[in-house]
Amino acid sequence: MTKDFLKPQFGLVDVEILERKTLFQGFFRFEELKYRHRLYEGGWSNTISREVLHRGEAIGAVLYDPANDLIGLVEQIRPGAFEDPNGPWCLEVVAGMVDPGEEDLDAVVLREMQEETGLAPTSIEYICNYMASPGGCTEKLHVYCAIADLSGCHGGVSGLDTEGEDIRLFVIPADDVFTEIYSGRFNNAATMIGLQWLQANRLKLRSELTL
Repeated sequence: MTKDFLKPQFGLVDVEILERKTLFQGFFRFEELKYRHRLYEGGWSNTISREVLHRGEAIGAVLYDPANDLIGLVEQIRPGAFEDPNGPWCLEVVAGMVDPGEEDLDAVVLREMQEETGLAPTSIEYICNYMASPGGCTEKLHVYCAIADLSGCHGGVSGLDTEGEDIRLFVIPADDVFTEIYSGRFNNAATMIGLQWLQANRLKLRSELTL
């Protein structure tokens, strides 16, 4: 079986950026790009104009306690979900932005866990990374599973006042989460990816406790 699909035919050298214009600079940057690119059948495209939201990189970590088979998720208000039937208070993984110059993503996971839950992991495992919406956004998310003792952790409220955070921790039996995984309550990609990975690796994580 060929694996040619793993290597794209084109790269950044096959794109010509004709113009960049910053339309808005606030918490995030909004930019207009004009570019053209090589075509599969040869030649170059016409000039294309697109707006791009620059958000940078972020981490997301699903919390799991294999000894007690518990999952930890956080709930907070999300302005992008104001019009969603399941929003705007979203139940999701611990998450946060990677600051410019930060290279140790594991340290970002530890920082965000402390800020959002007051907990520290006993270990963390990298799952994957993905582009949130590459058609118009630069954000890349790195998804982790963080192993932690969640026993006795119920309903705590955390977050940084300086960032307007009001974050509630939910600790839920794994069976209850997986029964409702497609109910719409876990309605963002990082959370779904983390939970699906955990569902596939749950028995392995629990069995490692006896080794």
